[in-house]
Parts: sequence; C-alpha cells; structure tokens
Amino acid sequence: MNIKLFSKKNTKPSIWSGGLTYEYMIYPKTAIYADRDFVFRISSATIEQTPSEFTKFKGYYRYLVMLDNDLDVEVNKEKKEYEKYEIMEFNSNDEVTSFTKGTDFNWMVSEKISHHKLEITNSNQNCTAEIVILFSLDTTVIIINEKLYHLEPYDLLVIENQEKENIMLHFSNECLFGILDF
Repeated sequence: MNIKLFSKKNTKPSIWSGGLTYEYMIYPKTAIYADRDFVFRISSATIEQTPSEFTKFKGYYRYLVMLDNDLDVEVNKEKKEYEKYEIMEFNSNDEVTSFTKGTDFNWMVSEKISHHKLEITNSNQNCTAEIVILFSLDTTVIIINEKLYHLEPYDLLVIENQEKENIMLHFSNECLFGILDF
C-alpha cells in the first residue's frame, strides 16, 4: 500500500479560460494532461469569470464540488443548482456553463474505468478499493490502519492499494471520500 499526501500549499496554478487550476495529481504519473491520456486527474480550480465554459474532455466522467459557494450552472442548456459541498456528476463532454464564482474540487475519471464513486463522509470506513482519495474540507485528522495523518483544508491524501488490502479509515471532520477500482 502506498500513501501520498498532496498539500494545497504546494500546488502550482495553471491558467484555464475561467480562472486558475491547481493540479494535485494525475494518474499514472507518466500521463500528460494536454494529451488526455490519463486514468484520472484531481485538481481544484477557481472560477473567476461569469459566465464561464467548463473545458470539455471526451471520454471522461467528472465529479465537481464547490468548496466555498453554491453553484448555478447550465448543463446541456438545462439549469441546475448545487449547494456548497453537493457533488455534481456529469459527462466531461457535456456543455457546462457556470454562473457562479468560487473554488471547486474536480475529479476526472476515464470512462474506461467502470467502478468509481465520490461521497462526503465523516464516519468510519472500511474499503478494499485499488485507489482511495481523501480530500479534506477543513483541518482534519485521518487515521489509516491506526496511523495518523494531519491534513489542512483542501489537502489531498491518495492511497494506492494494488493488493486490495482492507483499509480502515477514521475521520475527525468531513472529507470527500472517493474510490476507484480498475
């Protein structure tokens, strides 16, 4: 089992049409974002202009969570509203226009991956997923198989569990909890 901590303060911004994006992780490490050859990518972005068009990515499924605001969007011309921390799920090739400024969490998963989910939790979890992602929404202590990890707001912890061992997780605060199996 391999556990990696990605600190928000160590991410570097890139520009997208609506603001800045901060890439935490792309998997595999050899993948190149511009080539769109990744299995998954985890990032956070600022939405600084309204309206703003989300970048399309054919062949990817997407989870988006607003971290500091509600979200008013149109998805394929249909108006939708999401509360702060409510998970928006959509096909990354959809036409998405945001009418909200703020900061989001963004997880893009290749459509070739059949099993993945994202939820918000602060309860204990046991899982055997090959990839586990934990994104802190506040200062949080996460205990993984009795080892403590201290996360600041918007830090990311990724567990690569190729052997599919049972992982026991305990949270001191709410986190985004995602799993992915190949």
